[in-house]
Amino acid sequence: MRTKIILSALIIMLMSQHYVFVNAQKVQKDTKPEIWITSPLNSVFFSNQSSVLNSEKGKDLPVILINDTKIYQTIDGFGYTLTGGSALHLHNMGKANRAALLKELFDTDANNIGVSYLRISVGASDLDEKVFSYNDLPAGETDVEISKFDLGYDKLYLIPVLKEILAINPKIMILGSPWSAPVWMKTNKDTRGGSLKPEYYDAYAKYFVKYINSMMAEGIIIDAITVQNEPLHPGNNPSMFMPDTAQANFIKKSLGPIFASNNIKTKIIVYDHNADRPDYPLTIYKDAEASKYIDGAAFHLYGGKIDALTAVHNAFPDKNLYFTEQWVGAPGNMVGDISWHVKTLIIGGTRNWCKTVLEWNLANNSENKPHTDRGGCDRCLGAVTIDGNDVKRNPAYYIIAHASKFVRPGSVRIESNLVEGLPNVAFKTPEGKIVLIVFNDGASSTQFNISIENKKYTVTLDKRAVGTFVF
Repeated sequence: MRTKIILSALIIMLMSQHYVFVNAQKVQKDTKPEIWITSPLNSVFFSNQSSVLNSEKGKDLPVILINDTKIYQTIDGFGYTLTGGSALHLHNMGKANRAALLKELFDTDANNIGVSYLRISVGASDLDEKVFSYNDLPAGETDVEISKFDLGYDKLYLIPVLKEILAINPKIMILGSPWSAPVWMKTNKDTRGGSLKPEYYDAYAKYFVKYINSMMAEGIIIDAITVQNEPLHPGNNPSMFMPDTAQANFIKKSLGPIFASNNIKTKIIVYDHNADRPDYPLTIYKDAEASKYIDGAAFHLYGGKIDALTAVHNAFPDKNLYFTEQWVGAPGNMVGDISWHVKTLIIGGTRNWCKTVLEWNLANNSENKPHTDRGGCDRCLGAVTIDGNDVKRNPAYYIIAHASKFVRPGSVRIESNLVEGLPNVAFKTPEGKIVLIVFNDGASSTQFNISIENKKYTVTLDKRAVGTFVF
């Protein structure tokens, strides 16, 4: 009798657990998606809203069909360039104000935007308050063993700010890009223009090794480097001209072998310039001795079209693609800038195989300072404008937020169909969530359906509005 009672109790318990499990699945399936909207024409900016979801199912509407069984590239992250100027403004904020802003930018909780990828300059960029390298020497001196290497100026602002960011998000990925080699290695002995002398190829490769190891000693892991920022634009200060054949020679003769001999795991990424010259990385890839060291290529879009990147992918599908820079010109235009950047970069860049989308740059002040003389950008608008402790959020803040908060590193792009007037892209996160980013490119408010896993959601999106839908 006692055995029967125990068996009956076990059956009831198992049936109860089965009921809870089945109903939990039902609740999960019936849960409405999380929806975040930016509608600049209606002064709505990255707001968690459900009002765009219609209670009645729309018939005969355009349908965005998501297929999570067809997978494309893995995503590394979305973010900004943390220039030296950005770090300076952040560092000069009050401690509590800086902590609050960094949490908002790099944490994913609540209304924070969860930036997951940063690009930094190796030495100065043109948005630093002065030009410098880590191996500046008196005229006529050389240092081929790079024994006088010193992170120097970066210890004042950039490195302390990076350490605070890493305390918030220890897994953030960091890309380093040089604007110029030290001037003693260059043909013109100037910070602007000139080329790297072949006799200093080994010295410059050692410079990269010293940089990576010195940053590691500070607790900062450099996941990847590009060989040269904008190698076909020697007009910035600093800058350096490096055509494709020279970059290939530097990689195969010095950078690749010296990385290998020093057990450097940092990825080597080529090009880092506009989409109007896809032949540049293709030329390097065709050099087998250089190509074996290369992870992929990086692009900007001040020239060319974003779909040129798919042609590069198709030619060398084993190489990765990264979108690493696009500016917003001051004073900024919320409607125009958000529209173009989301459609062309967040959606277009990832649909054309990019593992990252990065905006230029994170922060400056209301005078667009600092920037270098003789070629520094004086019209580059930061994602945030910082004046003392006052912070203003600009177009790039919202552009990145719509992807960075939800499409976490390790997510994969999945298939979604293109619908006229509704450019979109879909992802599956490591936790199994589906994320869909849609931009209404039409002239009026648009109603459409989202179809996923045999469920249909009817949505209304204002014209020129961006919606991120999390299922």
